[in-house]
Amino acid sequence: MARQIYLAPNEKRLLNRFWQSASGFWKGPSAWRAWLLTVLLLVTVIVQLAVAYWLNYWNRDFFNAIERKDTIAIWNQAQMFIPLLVSSVAVAIVSIGGRMTMQRNWREWLTRHLLDYWLTNNHSRRLRFMEGEIQTPEYRIAEDARVATEAPVDLVLGLLSSLLTAATFIGVLWSIGDVLVLDQLGITISVPRYLVVAVVLYSILFTSLTVFIGRRFTQVIEGKNKAEAEFRSVGAHLRETSEGSLPESQSDGRHKVAPALDHLIAWWREVCWQFVRLGVISYTTLILTPIIALLLCAPKYLDGSMSLGEVVQAAAAFVIVQGSFNWIQDNFGRLADWISSANRVASLLLGLDQIDDRTDVRADT
Repeated sequence: MARQIYLAPNEKRLLNRFWQSASGFWKGPSAWRAWLLTVLLLVTVIVQLAVAYWLNYWNRDFFNAIERKDTIAIWNQAQMFIPLLVSSVAVAIVSIGGRMTMQRNWREWLTRHLLDYWLTNNHSRRLRFMEGEIQTPEYRIAEDARVATEAPVDLVLGLLSSLLTAATFIGVLWSIGDVLVLDQLGITISVPRYLVVAVVLYSILFTSLTVFIGRRFTQVIEGKNKAEAEFRSVGAHLRETSEGSLPESQSDGRHKVAPALDHLIAWWREVCWQFVRLGVISYTTLILTPIIALLLCAPKYLDGSMSLGEVVQAAAAFVIVQGSFNWIQDNFGRLADWISSANRVASLLLGLDQIDDRTDVRADT
């Protein structure tokens, strides 16, 4: 029989293979715990949003009371802040505990699944004869499985929270920022719902810059992880071959490991530059966004159509919405790291699949 040509799997196939195994956490005996934690985390996202919405309106009423110099109203608002603070802290604690419990249980389930698959039917010995990206399977099971189960929980919850928050606080901007009339050089321009238009355009601009600047981030992280695996593989090989050898052979070992270390450091340097470039965008928006929000509200405040409390409320809502749209920018590196780890776990699974496929072919013949 002619030997089958090995074709490296593309990213879609790798991610599909990862989810084929990882989604088993929500099936079978572990399903009740997984779904209970999932519902708990969804509820915490909604409650956190409700508290943030309440706090946004508290800001409006508090600063309106300051503008009126109403001492009684200021004191009442200060008292109302206490349940807001307690609610916010309580929900945050529940969210952290639930999220980490979900990550821990999912990692345990996936690690056991990978260990069972790797160690049964002599797979661990036969895997070395398979083709593909299957180096250091123990590291993929220990470290890549951790990243591949921790990151999705944070990313999905963050994305859901961002979508719900953006939709909610766009409603706040819609109600406050009705129409902005600009009269320049004898030309009058009316911009309806101008705060919503401004935050959408502003977010699109910086998100597009992030995607453009970080377009190679996934490939860089993948290259760095492969270089890490190669460096560990060289080190393990040197340890195995140097046991019982003469001291003079250690210099040969250094010559062998040096190129792998240089390759690894080169990839880390590229990772550093990727973070630096994305950091420029991130810190620029962090500083610029509140200023832009206040400048947009200033004309309405100066002409008397917007109170001080509404300025603070609108500015806070603008920052919140922009931060929600900023999800891609904030999580670009984490997303790339997760894709890389999920791909490495999937490569191990596909390598183990090859063993069973070849066993089935031999059995059929």
